Amino acid sequence: MKWTFQWERLTQRTAELFQKYKYVLLVIAAGIVLLLLPLGGDDSSPSGGTERQSESGGESFQVEEMEQKLEQALSKVDGAGEVTVVLTVKSGARQILAQDATRSGDESSTSTVVVSTGSGTEDTVVLQQVYPQYQGALVVCPGGGDPAVCLKLVDAVSALTGLGADKISICKSK
Repeated sequence: MKWTFQWERLTQRTAELFQKYKYVLLVIAAGIVLLLLPLGGDDSSPSGGTERQSESGGESFQVEEMEQKLEQALSKVDGAGEVTVVLTVKSGARQILAQDATRSGDESSTSTVVVSTGSGTEDTVVLQQVYPQYQGALVVCPGGGDPAVCLKLVDAVSALTGLGADKISICKSK
């Protein structure tokens, strides 16, 4: 009888504590479940791919091409005149390639996915193309002394490169 009385008292006390701290216990249980979930291996990139820098000649050609396009477009702005544009790049263009991961026991290996296109040629599978990020821009033109022209040029360069106004410098040429 003494034993059953203590057991009933213990279960009653446990039920009271559970009611009082049920939300705290729920959060702790959710945290434990999240900690026990597998992370999926030791891939360095979140998309399961590997990064590849684009060819060395390709990046400078793209920047020069963008500078020329900007020069042509900005030269047509009223009051700007002949425009010269210089862009600096924060990070170059790169591709994220698909990878095939295999595991056997404690060993794991990854290899880049290749697709045969026929005639003995193979191409890699590109998951994502990451374009260069611009760091700053310099625009030199005869109309660079006029505040209205400067505002138009800053707006145009900002729209085309994604740079903020603080990263774009407009100078008057000689």
